[in-house]
Amino acid sequence: MGSRGAKVKIRTSTAGNLNKGNKGYTLIELIVVVAVVGVVLFVALPRLRDDLLNDSLDAAARRIEGTVRELRNDALREQLDYVLEFDLNDNSFYSYATDMTAEKRQERQKDAYHLRGGARIVDCAYQGGQGQTDGQFSVHIYGNNCVQPTVIHLQKDDRYLTLYLQPFLNSVDRFEGAVEVTAVGKVEGE
Repeated sequence: MGSRGAKVKIRTSTAGNLNKGNKGYTLIELIVVVAVVGVVLFVALPRLRDDLLNDSLDAAARRIEGTVRELRNDALREQLDYVLEFDLNDNSFYSYATDMTAEKRQERQKDAYHLRGGARIVDCAYQGGQGQTDGQFSVHIYGNNCVQPTVIHLQKDDRYLTLYLQPFLNSVDRFEGAVEVTAVGKVEGE
């Protein structure tokens, strides 16, 4: 390097040039590829994560459990009766206060939560009663924090979950499988 005028050879990409023996990629080409892969992952990953990590049957059960807890708290705080309405044909549910106008109820029905990902409501029944598999099913939640004891069966593919709404406790019991609750605390298997 001591002599003046020495030529310095700069390597450039020869990825598209098959005649030369040196093959490689420039930093800019690598950055573009990484950026494209990043954009694809950014778009696809949330959907993939939801499909792999979130079970739609568990998500439906959590949504119903949360709605029941919220309605029981609201009913007790406001000393007002609420109704949790299941539409078994539409695979959805919504809630309303008993003092709402018919127009407000229709708005709530339009904003009903629809179960996703293949999860569905198989049937609903009051404790010890015959299961209802179609039409509308109403669960009444009273201002004294009491709820009609209700059994809800959910299904996705060959997996079942049973939700039992406790009449006096602010909880929803969850059972794996399609079980029947015949008496307080008595559960019969599939």
